[in-house]
Amino acid sequence: MQHWWFPENASSYGGQLDAMFYVILYITGIVFFVVEIGLIVFVVRYRGRPGRRAAYIEGSTRAEIVWTVIPAITVVLIALFSQRLWSLVKSPSQIPAGAVPIAVEAKQFEWHFTLSGPDGRLGTDDDIFRKDTLHVAVDRDYVVELQARDVIHSFFVPAFRFKQDAVPGMTTRAWFRATRTGAFEIACAELCGVGHYRMAARLFVHSPEEFAAWQAAQGQ
Repeated sequence: MQHWWFPENASSYGGQLDAMFYVILYITGIVFFVVEIGLIVFVVRYRGRPGRRAAYIEGSTRAEIVWTVIPAITVVLIALFSQRLWSLVKSPSQIPAGAVPIAVEAKQFEWHFTLSGPDGRLGTDDDIFRKDTLHVAVDRDYVVELQARDVIHSFFVPAFRFKQDAVPGMTTRAWFRATRTGAFEIACAELCGVGHYRMAARLFVHSPEEFAAWQAAQGQ
């Protein structure tokens, strides 16, 4: 389903990311309108008129200091306030203990998922393998271990506000916790070749009971 704006949030930290986005949007939006209004005023007020001669106007050191210091302070404050949220989402040390591992391999132009079975560990006989579909349980922490087979891809779940690049030769870990059930889009957010447009997958979030039943069915 296409949205003109963000899809409804479905992850534990998505609301915090949205709040930070809106803070930055409001600040930059106000600056944009102030600058554009000032530009229009100056264009009209100082437009060329018959009999008006051009004049040399010296710059103002005070004005330059003001319009340099204020944006610098604003950017630093935004960075300081967003650092905690950035660490929560991206820092490996913040991955919740007990998060269920999911191995994700990206290749042109498909996703390969390996979900741990009931033992909660990858690399064992009960692992579940799927192509372009991923199943998880609601309100449970998952850590994604991303790899790319060929070029750079980007694992993107818009409803979760989750986006992480998959780089060849690297294993990148990132986590999420779904907060509502349903079917959600997985996209590649990095131009990865001529078939990039069709590199899509589906993520299904089940209730704990539904997920347990689905997991048991895979074992059979």
